[in-house]
Amino acid sequence: MQKAPEELGESGTRLWESVTSVFGLDVHEQLLLLQACRTADLLDRLSAEVAAGGLTVVNQKGDRISNPVVVEQRQQSLVLARMLASVRLPEGESDERPQRRGAARKSYGIRGSVA
Repeated sequence: MQKAPEELGESGTRLWESVTSVFGLDVHEQLLLLQACRTADLLDRLSAEVAAGGLTVVNQKGDRISNPVVVEQRQQSLVLARMLASVRLPEGESDERPQRRGAARKSYGIRGSVA
């Protein structure tokens, strides 16, 4: 298991340790995992903010509107899901990593030397 970076909070540290204790990651996967851990910590802070401020707030006009922190929380949840999917961790009991999904471009390969 690789020691979690000290900057991480509780959720980020738990995520880091749960992944690195089981899987050996390449450098680019470690970087994605680090960003996912930071996002998990951010989601904790956003949840605390919503708990303190509520789901709605009063704007400058005096209207009750959805708390902007709730919107940010939803967006960061999507970001976290995408980052974790990018690391391609196996699901369940399988030891194999999931197949890479196709995208608009084909996957990157090693470039030949340019003359």
